[in-house]
Amino acid sequence: MDIIEIAAAALLVGIVLFFMESTRELNRFRVTDYAVCSEKFAGLRREYRAVFLSDLHNKIYSKDNVPLLAAIRQSKPDLILIGGDMLIGTPDYPADAAVAFVSRLPEIAPVYYANGNHEQRMKERTKVYGDAYEKYKSALVGAGVVFLENQSVNIAFESRPVRINGFEIPLKCYARFSKEENVTAELEYAFGKADENVYEILLAHNPALAESYQEWGADLTLSGHLHGGIVRLPFIGGLITPQAKLFPKYSGEYSQKNGKAVIVSKGLGTHTVNIRFRNPAEVIVIHFGAPFYKENL
Repeated sequence: MDIIEIAAAALLVGIVLFFMESTRELNRFRVTDYAVCSEKFAGLRREYRAVFLSDLHNKIYSKDNVPLLAAIRQSKPDLILIGGDMLIGTPDYPADAAVAFVSRLPEIAPVYYANGNHEQRMKERTKVYGDAYEKYKSALVGAGVVFLENQSVNIAFESRPVRINGFEIPLKCYARFSKEENVTAELEYAFGKADENVYEILLAHNPALAESYQEWGADLTLSGHLHGGIVRLPFIGGLITPQAKLFPKYSGEYSQKNGKAVIVSKGLGTHTVNIRFRNPAEVIVIHFGAPFYKENL
């Protein structure tokens, strides 16, 4: 064999191995734990936990998502936060899998749901989708899910006030090749100014606008949308976004700046590009308040 034949054989083997690994990852998920610290939680008597889910896109793990529900239940969350795109927003595409899964979650803990771009376009473009969004939402509200559509809900960890805000990002911010916008004014219009005496959790599907979220005052931003960047590269992170931007700053990680945290989920499903590589789907468990160490994972 000459050098060209060897290179061609190596390339073929590499492609086969790539798709074998991608197939394996597409049918598995992992639980990712993050500890979030804040002076606003000083003195809590115990740890509080939130499970964060995003981008299921009607994915079903095994029969009826039983392993996924079991993993969430075993995490013993105090609340469950959903960052959107649990279904596929395509005309006439059934939402049954998303409804069947999400409707079971209130049996585990209180559930707060913010829309992603798939839900948002269904909601806004009724000429295309008819009443599909209202039917979807109605089914989940009937099961006990709380939707936050530019709305907030106040809870507390013991005596520490916490506000959960669900932001409906303008659809133009999801357009392919779109520029990153500053949406601080939209956030203030929806929620008012952030309260320095309250721990502000912001559910905002697109992490590309993270600087605006932090500028508004979110103590913790929870996003998804990028599916981990589809392929994750060592020391770099995600490869590409749905807006066709290479090497996004945020794609599937935890980061903190000036006391403001951003957690981006790699998601649970895929859409359009049905590939994962070095990019496992994930359930995120967020640990608030109490001391938390790696050996507890």
